[in-house]
Amino acid sequence: MKRKIRLVAAALLLFISPLLAKERKTVVIIVDGIATDVLERLHVPQIYDIASKGALGESFVGGERGTYSQTPTISAVGYNTMLTGVWVNKHNVYGNSKQSPNYNYWSLFRIAKAQERPIKTAIYSSWTDNRTVLLGEGLPETDNLVIDIVCDGYDLDKVNYPPKEKALHVFEYDEMVSKKAAESIRTEAPDLSWVYLWYTDDAAHRFGDGAYLDEYVLKAGEQIGRVWEAVKYREKHFDEEWLVVVTTDHGRRFMGYKHGGQSDRERRTWIATNAKVNKRFKAGLASMVDINPTVCRFMGFSLPFEVAVERDGVPFIGNLDITDMTIERYDNTAIIRWKAVDKKAPVSVYMAAANEYKETGKEEWTLLGTVTAGKEKFEVQLASLEFCKFALVAPDNSLNRWFAE
Repeated sequence: MKRKIRLVAAALLLFISPLLAKERKTVVIIVDGIATDVLERLHVPQIYDIASKGALGESFVGGERGTYSQTPTISAVGYNTMLTGVWVNKHNVYGNSKQSPNYNYWSLFRIAKAQERPIKTAIYSSWTDNRTVLLGEGLPETDNLVIDIVCDGYDLDKVNYPPKEKALHVFEYDEMVSKKAAESIRTEAPDLSWVYLWYTDDAAHRFGDGAYLDEYVLKAGEQIGRVWEAVKYREKHFDEEWLVVVTTDHGRRFMGYKHGGQSDRERRTWIATNAKVNKRFKAGLASMVDINPTVCRFMGFSLPFEVAVERDGVPFIGNLDITDMTIERYDNTAIIRWKAVDKKAPVSVYMAAANEYKETGKEEWTLLGTVTAGKEKFEVQLASLEFCKFALVAPDNSLNRWFAE
């Protein structure tokens, strides 16, 4: 009799627990062009307060130096890398102008809108191209993506924001963006939000490293603080759990004026989050492409197989089964290696003989075999040494890599 009662209680708990779960929401904040050493030296209070609930760690942008995924350390390139979870060889945004995004690589916002449950999205941005070009709102290529809450266009409003000395009209954009974002999150609580702050990059381009830049990095911290206070308000007064991710899109060259190259300081970035992070993040191995899969994991988003396996990042929250995929060539053999986190996890090895996904958004993946992660190696005899790509799929994450020069 006691056993029956325990079973009934367990079944009841399984039924009730989803109903008791907090509603999950995410806000990603990009503050432009703040080098890691500047953040560390200033110890920006609001960013460190967010990190006190989770972590602040080193990350990188720029892809893998010297390979097919090497990516310019330029602003719009970084934003699109965050949105899509892939490097420039896939998303195809190489600069801040004349962008031609490859929308076959889905943005976070497109993933959100593909869910069976309704997801309310928001963008708070001082640069309109973030919505109209990078996200491709309303375009057939993005399934006519709709952003539910839009606060942008300030860069196009020359009446209310006429050009000012030191480009301080851009700082005024950011003031409006942060205030609008804070108020909207406090009152409307969209499920997925992106906040973009611009002026720190302008300040660095004009004055380089020094007191002026420091002043506006600290002011950007105050703007981030407005959003953070709104999130804390929601968590205190509503049954909600929020993921907050704050990052920058690139570092800076020596003296701070420029960026775009592959120097260590340009590639070195940072991520602050209120979430409990995994060992890979703590080891300083995170990158810009990890934000997309992290948000998807937190939000419980489901993705089509061909979308998921194209992503170059892995989540920095929760478990991982495998990391650090490499491919070596020996004559006509491709030797695929990885590092096992869970040695017992099954790893399925897939190959695509071409890259149709880039053109069509579809791919023919062939399953070559399944091994335990602990083997950390899989060899493939190739009929041709021309381009092909491989994906490793484990229960907790996937990895992919091109076999290409």
